[in-house]
Amino acid sequence: MKATVVVDNRKNGALSGEWGLCIYIEHGEKRILLDTGASSLFAANAAQLGLDLGSVDAAVLSHAHYDHANGMETFFRCNDKAKFYVGRTCAADCYAKYWLFRRYIGVPKTVLQAFRERVIYAPEQPVEILTGAYLVPHSTPELERVGQRERMYRLESGRWRPDDFSHEQSLVLDTAKGLVIFNSCSHGGAANIINEVAAAFPDKTVYALIGGFHLYNKPASEVRALAEKIRQTGVAYVCTGHCTGERAYRVLREELGDRLHQLQVGKVMEF
Repeated sequence: MKATVVVDNRKNGALSGEWGLCIYIEHGEKRILLDTGASSLFAANAAQLGLDLGSVDAAVLSHAHYDHANGMETFFRCNDKAKFYVGRTCAADCYAKYWLFRRYIGVPKTVLQAFRERVIYAPEQPVEILTGAYLVPHSTPELERVGQRERMYRLESGRWRPDDFSHEQSLVLDTAKGLVIFNSCSHGGAANIINEVAAAFPDKTVYALIGGFHLYNKPASEVRALAEKIRQTGVAYVCTGHCTGERAYRVLREELGDRLHQLQVGKVMEF
């Protein structure tokens, strides 16, 4: 398996970055695109990296936020065959909300309907979308507490409720080294996600976790506590960036040492 970072916050030479994430994955004979970043930048970077978006066999949206979904329409224009797998409750209803202030942070409001023939809503349980490629939804309870803390809400039938991240899912690849998890923002908690995948595949070893950990706004004490939880899972390879933030990355590096790696545009990971 080979994964190439197409979009991340950290640019790389002539390859531009933005607040978002997109990863191009080659798994056996199949090609998977995880997320589309916050704009059409992913398409420009993919071209510079020599990655053919038209050859992608399946696309996956990690969760229903703009910085991962805003390039969806561009992808549909570049690729006329791939199904796009979204979380089971994915909808254009995600907001950041604090008292009277509210800001829409969801998927483009028309894209799910405009391309409905190609959008597939994942079920409530793990599902194999290609040979050795799985989608795993959250099974950790009470994640709405996270939504409330992060001031993330969903507007449903005129009513606000804290986001429970039922629209968030992990992409899990079976490799010779073990299971490799991709979860772009890990709103449900990075350690929780590792444990969710381990419970879904009790006969397999979780080797790696790749993605953002949404730590840019967390104190160092909380980052260190998360690092200890990750260490306890036994995962051997961790690669993070995007919403983790530079300060939190430095703390994680102190705690996790050489098992921790930095996401950036153009980075290639092979397992």
